[in-house]
Amino acid sequence: MFNRPRIIPVLLIDDRDLIKTINFKKPTYLGDPVNALKIFNRKGIDEMAVLDISASKKGLEPDFELLTDMASEAFMPLSYGGGIKTLDQVRKLLAIGYEKVVLNTSLVEDEQLVKDAVALAGSQSVVASIDAKIVNGQYKCVICDGTKVIDMSPVELAKHAEELGAGEIFLNSIDRDGMMQGYDIDLVNQVVNAVDIPVTACGGAGGISDLKDVIENGHAHAAAGGSMFVYYGRLKAVLITAPTEEELTDAGIYSE
Repeated sequence: MFNRPRIIPVLLIDDRDLIKTINFKKPTYLGDPVNALKIFNRKGIDEMAVLDISASKKGLEPDFELLTDMASEAFMPLSYGGGIKTLDQVRKLLAIGYEKVVLNTSLVEDEQLVKDAVALAGSQSVVASIDAKIVNGQYKCVICDGTKVIDMSPVELAKHAEELGAGEIFLNSIDRDGMMQGYDIDLVNQVVNAVDIPVTACGGAGGISDLKDVIENGHAHAAAGGSMFVYYGRLKAVLITAPTEEELTDAGIYSE
C-alpha cells in the first residue's frame, strides 16, 4: 500500500539559475532557486525535486555549494538529480540533506552506480529518472538532458531500473514538458502497469485537475510539475505557488 498521493514541485537549475523549459528547450530565467525554495517552505508542500538540467550534458558534477544552501533552507524532503556519476557524490548529497538521489543518464551508462547507491542508501533513496518522448510513433527514452535518444522504451527501462534496485520511477514526458495541457496518461499507465514500485509522473501539469487526472486515471503514485508551480495566469507571470491542502482535498486528491 502506498500513502496518499504526493504533489511535488520540480525546480530546474541551469548554471545556478532557476529556469523553466518547454519540451526540454527554450529555458526561461525565473530567479534564484534558494529564494524559490524558501517560498515553497511556507506552502507546506509534500516534497521537492531539484534537477540540474545542464550538469550531465556538460559533464559537470553536482553544484554542492548551491545544493547545500538549498538543503539548509528546506523544511520538506528533497531529491536531487543531475551530474551524479560517483558513489562519493551520492554519499555527499545524502550527507548535506537530500533524502533521494535521482539517476537518469547514469541509469543507462553506469548500472553499477545504481546498484552501489542502493546498497549504500537503500532502494527508497534511489530514484530512476526516465525521460520519454515519441519518436516515429513509439515511446523512446532520452538521456543527457534530452539530447541522446536510446533504443529502449520507457517500460523496458522502468523494468530494468526496478531490477537494479531503484525504489521509485520519476517519469517525465518531454513532449508535454512546459505545455501545461495535461499529462500523457497513456505513457504513465504503461509504466505504472509494468513495475511494482511507485511512479511519479511529470510533464504537462497545468492545474489541479491535471494532478487529479494523472493520479486517478494514470494511477501515478505522485504528481510532479514545474510550470504550474512557478507561473500564474495566461501571460505566465512568475509566481511561486502551490495548491493548498484544502484545495487538494476539495478536488478529491486528498481524502477528507
